[in-house]
Amino acid sequence: MPIYLVTMKEVFLLRLNMGDEARQQGIGALLQWNALLISFALFVTLALLGSITAKNDWTNIGILVVLIIIALALLITSADFFVEGAKGLARRAGMAEVVIGLTIVSIGTSLPEILVTATASASSGNDPALMDLAVGNIYGSVLVQITLVLGIVVAFKPLDIRPAWLRRDGLLMLFSIITLTALLWEGNGLTRIEGGILCSMYALYLIWLLSDTEKIREDELEIVEEIKSTEFSWSGTAYMVMVIIGLSMAVYSANQLVEYACDIAYKLDVPHAIVGTTMSGLGTSLPELTVAMVAVRKSQGVAIGTLIGSNITDPLLSIGIAALVSPISLTEASYDLTMYLIIPATLVGVSLCLAMMWTGFRFSRFEGGILIGFYAIFLLLLELQRQGYLSI
Repeated sequence: MPIYLVTMKEVFLLRLNMGDEARQQGIGALLQWNALLISFALFVTLALLGSITAKNDWTNIGILVVLIIIALALLITSADFFVEGAKGLARRAGMAEVVIGLTIVSIGTSLPEILVTATASASSGNDPALMDLAVGNIYGSVLVQITLVLGIVVAFKPLDIRPAWLRRDGLLMLFSIITLTALLWEGNGLTRIEGGILCSMYALYLIWLLSDTEKIREDELEIVEEIKSTEFSWSGTAYMVMVIIGLSMAVYSANQLVEYACDIAYKLDVPHAIVGTTMSGLGTSLPELTVAMVAVRKSQGVAIGTLIGSNITDPLLSIGIAALVSPISLTEASYDLTMYLIIPATLVGVSLCLAMMWTGFRFSRFEGGILIGFYAIFLLLLELQRQGYLSI
């Protein structure tokens, strides 16, 4: 009879591992989780109100605004579900923490922009103006994040900037937006080939970052991963359910958001480009605002890194996927507005933000106020243009 010698340390580790397995939450616990119950409640509310509104032909703007708010709330919660589930599955597959953070967290926080833009592109066959909404959503999201959202974060707590991080991600953010703008300007839109080029550029960006994983891990990854994780430890099946439910509800809410935003645009005779730049762009940027506000409490530049990381994903991956779904072309009605006001404002806003970062490598509350003021001026110019007081 063989004799096995087991040390006390091995016994302790065995019991610890068994305890970890026992503490893992399964499907039963997931179905009772408040976050999931809230998401289901939002989903049922949106579906019922949408059905009642369509059946009774209620087209009141107030009702549409309520539906948009509910759709945005569902979009945010479902996107977070997708992120948490995908991260959990990645860990179980043995992926490195740096890979999880740079792929799943980055894409996950941009999931609302990806879904709204792709949905608008897919539906553009029936309404070409939806292309204006898709492009406006990307530029609007970048502009609102780098001015209004960043300004709010910095006004809450000034931040120090890491020079090495700024040279890497900050300049690439500007390059990404300039590249997208050049492609739109050159061909009045994006072909599937150009969409593929943008997606490939994003893939190369990830490969470039992964070539120096240790430095990235020290700069921002660990904090981003920490604030996006949950206090629970779920089973593999539970993580898979999170991915399926999160993605399904996110697709549904994104589709509803586009539909209701278009209804309001038609009623107010507002160009789709303006709707995408303001209402949709601000709404889909709420996940980045949430992550940044949590991160800033730890006094880390990761709060800004979260926003800039998303602003690399949006002009490359988000609109690249939309162009792959359906070639993008701006309508004549919104072309001048997009090219001569929305895009220039975005480029100026990004350049202003980077200039502030380079001066002393610190964001002050005063600079945050300047960024908020810049976005307010942009909204004023949009309104003046819509009222006919500003000719473009």
